[in-house]
Amino acid sequence: MAGTSGIGEMWRHKRVLAASLIGTAVEFYDFYIYATAASLIFPALFFPSSSPSAQLMASYGSLALAFLARPLGAAVFGHYGDRIGRKATLVTSLMLMGGCTLAIGFLPTHQQIGFWAPLILCLLRFGQGLGLGGEWGGAALLAVENAPPGWRARFGMFPQLGAPVGFIAANGLFLVLGTMLSDADFYAWGWRLPFLGSSVLVFLGLWVRLKLTETPEFAAAKAEAPPPAVPLATLLSSHLGAAIAGTFACAACFAIYYIATAFALGYGTTTLGIDRSTFLSLQLGAILFMAVSIVLAGWWADRASPTRVLAWGCGGAVLMGIVFGPLIGAGTLLPIFLALALALFLMGFVYGPLGAYLPALFPIQLRYTGASFAFNLGGILGGALAPIVATWLIATQGVALVGLYMSVAAAISLIGLWWTSRYP
Repeated sequence: MAGTSGIGEMWRHKRVLAASLIGTAVEFYDFYIYATAASLIFPALFFPSSSPSAQLMASYGSLALAFLARPLGAAVFGHYGDRIGRKATLVTSLMLMGGCTLAIGFLPTHQQIGFWAPLILCLLRFGQGLGLGGEWGGAALLAVENAPPGWRARFGMFPQLGAPVGFIAANGLFLVLGTMLSDADFYAWGWRLPFLGSSVLVFLGLWVRLKLTETPEFAAAKAEAPPPAVPLATLLSSHLGAAIAGTFACAACFAIYYIATAFALGYGTTTLGIDRSTFLSLQLGAILFMAVSIVLAGWWADRASPTRVLAWGCGGAVLMGIVFGPLIGAGTLLPIFLALALALFLMGFVYGPLGAYLPALFPIQLRYTGASFAFNLGGILGGALAPIVATWLIATQGVALVGLYMSVAAAISLIGLWWTSRYP
């Protein structure tokens, strides 16, 4: 019987890890195909303007909308995740995100319906942000609240691996389509296929998540005492310091990710004139360094602590930001690849341990709200304006200063980590 119980526990853990990885990969795929299209496609199709730079800035503005929606999604989904449970909330967030992404694939352009096109696009982007606002926190809790003793960081890294997996799927599909289709076909209809294809991935994610049961830690806590009537109010009144510190701690990962991906793609294909397929290939190679460092960070965090690993990663990111701009500005492929690979490798160390770090800041019945709120407010602080500020810096000061945005965000994260150094 003991052997049967052990096998059952092993399969339960595999289902949990698969669900946290696949669901988050789908969410990041949906989120990042928008970021890719915002750099390559949407400026011309949805945001007509007198200059390509103004078009790109407007498109990046729509990209930032989702960051503003994410804290609202964290509040809504966190409320029900802490009161009802993790499973139902994760299923709903995935459906919202996937539905908005699918709708973008059918959206007419500005030439076809005028100003309604960018307006509806922005509304759908806002819906994407709402869904992702509830996704990450629930996926992280699904993993860490099912982890055996001593494995919380390694279980918590599985939702984080969804980011490179989703990125590879998104950019890889854009790369294949760009290679197979002419530019005219790609701009006419080919760009829609990644958005329409999201429906298949969402179905896969739902199929995995509907097979789950509630996490043991949440079920035990709910049986012991009723959850707060309004988790967000309790969080703000009793755990505000932890929420603010957690927000600061998340700033670095968002700044690094969106400058090394969305901004770099737009800058490389417009200002530097590098072929779209070539630059996508560079990013696909660089993102593998992030996947490796997430695994290393999870292993290290279980042997030391998530806070220590995050702090070392942020320290490295401060230095990386100094050399990033000159490497990108060199304009040739090898320095650009080195900049992207270095940035995304360090991204794994400032992102991978967050799945174990943020839930530890809050009691069980406030974890969904607390972790989601801190993570998504950190997205506004570090990521919402990153491509816009980077584009502005280039126009006014030159590319050398772009990396300093990441250095400043990493320094802010170090402040948050110092604030919460009493936590594991």
